[in-house]
This record gives sequence, C-alpha cells and structure tokens, in this order.
Amino acid sequence: GEQQAELRFIPSTELGGDARGYHWLDDDHLAIYLLDVCGHGVGAALLSISAMNVIRSRTLPLTNFLKPAEVLAALNESFQMEKHNNMYFTIWYGVYDRKQRRIAYSCGGHPPAVLITGPDAASARPVLLETGGTIIGARKDATFKSAVYELQPYAKMYLFSDGAYEIFLPDGSLWMLEDFVRLLASPTPQGVSDLDHIVSTITSI
Repeated sequence: GEQQAELRFIPSTELGGDARGYHWLDDDHLAIYLLDVCGHGVGAALLSISAMNVIRSRTLPLTNFLKPAEVLAALNESFQMEKHNNMYFTIWYGVYDRKQRRIAYSCGGHPPAVLITGPDAASARPVLLETGGTIIGARKDATFKSAVYELQPYAKMYLFSDGAYEIFLPDGSLWMLEDFVRLLASPTPQGVSDLDHIVSTITSI
C-alpha cells in the first residue's frame, strides 16, 4: 500500500540535539530514524548533525543499513563519548519492507516507536517496538538486537523523543509513557489530523 509520513517539530527554548529523518535504501526498503543527543547547546547540535550525516550518506564502515542492529553497533563504534566531549545519544532506527509489509528495528536507549496496527482502524491496537539496547557511545562493548514485526492491513507508526511525554502535571506528578501511548491509540476527532490532535492534547495538559 501507499506510505505517508507526517511530521511535527516543537522547538525548545534551548538549542538541542534531536534529529529525525527517513530515506529509501532501495526500491523496497525505507529507513526511519530518530536520535536524541544528551544535553543542549552547540555541541549537542553538532554531534546530532554528524550522526545524521553518516546515516544519510551511509558512510559507516562495513555496515548493512538494512540491518538495524548493525547500524547501531557501527554508530556506537564511531561515536564513543570520550571522543565527543563526553556526549552520548539515544536512537531508534527501523527499516520498513514494503513488499513483505514488515518493519525491522533496533533501539539504542531511545523510547520505543509505537505501532498502531490491526485488521482495520477500529480494531487496531498499540504495539511497542523496543529491543532494550543501551545508549550510543557509553560502552565500546555494547551489543544491540534487531527485531521484526509483521504489519497488519491497517498500520500507523509514531516515532518521538522523550520530551513528548515527560510532562509534569499541575499536581506535580509526571505524565508517563503509558499515558502517552493511550493518547496515541485513542480516536482522533473527525476533521482533525492525528498529530494536531496529539500536540493540542499535550500542550493543554
């Protein structure tokens, strides 16, 4: 079926290191990724740009970009934090196979992507796409796992940074990932885009 992408970026008051993107690796495989460098400032932004450049240009050595765990292992090898001002980053990297209708993915300390899938929109349910990997750059010997999920006829995926859901409520409690997933899986009012509904709900908390 046809693939559609929709993006929303809400800038911080500080320069940060969040970056996201997607590009076709070949006629049938779409790479999708989001990374988040620790901290703020010019250093975080520059590290984010460097990491995104090697993903987009596919310049990581001896790496099959169709295999997410290989990509994260190569990033971890190239971006050890002692060589990058003690900064690390988290990342979610996935490859969508449009012929097989499945997505392979790997996590490096990043929140899971949330896949809403089912036979149709009314019966679709959320699935957390996570593999439990560690942050990129902290340990030279870190290992990463890939997983694969088969998409059902209806499928919609959300990829986000932790700033989307780590929100302090008026009573001082913290909104959690579980609360955010419930919002992602809830029906959207007619005539409103899913992302506009999500953003307006979050900003009104």
